[in-house]
Amino acid sequence: MKVRRISKVYTKVPVAEQRNDFAYWQTQSYQARLAALEEIRREYHRWKHGAEPRLQRVYHVVKRQPR
Repeated sequence: MKVRRISKVYTKVPVAEQRNDFAYWQTQSYQARLAALEEIRREYHRWKHGAEPRLQRVYHVVKRQPR
């Protein structure tokens, strides 16, 4: 089995010189932005509640006869 290693790299930057993520996200498509937002939402729910969000009740769809 081949083990892949990832080297840890970081750059120390003063707070005043930190880049803003806004410019990066403006270059992304709306699909990519929504996908990232959905992933953040799922991670939050896993962290906060320990599970994926679900409906609180069981709902039934009832077909009605036309009048």
